[in-house]
Amino acid sequence: MDAWVVWLVVALVFGIAELLRLTLYLAPMSGAALVTALVAATGLGVSFQFATFALAALLLVVFVRPLAQHALRRVPEMRSGTAALVGREALVLREVTRHAGRVRIGGEEWSARAYDSTLVIPPGATVDVIAIEGATALVYPREDPWSV
Repeated sequence: MDAWVVWLVVALVFGIAELLRLTLYLAPMSGAALVTALVAATGLGVSFQFATFALAALLLVVFVRPLAQHALRRVPEMRSGTAALVGREALVLREVTRHAGRVRIGGEEWSARAYDSTLVIPPGATVDVIAIEGATALVYPREDPWSV
């Protein structure tokens, strides 16, 4: 059996083992075996093939594995429901104080309170939604409320 076929089988075994274990250590070994299969197909000696396998495996584990782990750990930021409203712009419909008020967020009308309890935000002002508590938006003005 040709050496490159043996390396392809080794790559396949490492690939299947990686699918079963999901450690991200065996996938670089599979890649290194594929690189070694290419080297073996050129007819280079066994010692050169093992050196190629070792070097390729080391490089893939050191440089590619951390990138793959980072990509797997990163959770896409998808906010839904009330969490998706935080940070959005709103329009004040009725004066917003520390006790009550109404704002329009997107196309919906929400009850609102001023995030800073000392503020009174007049109708027509543009505010940012800082948080949602129950069915009430806590808002803060985008500009100085006294200049409106």
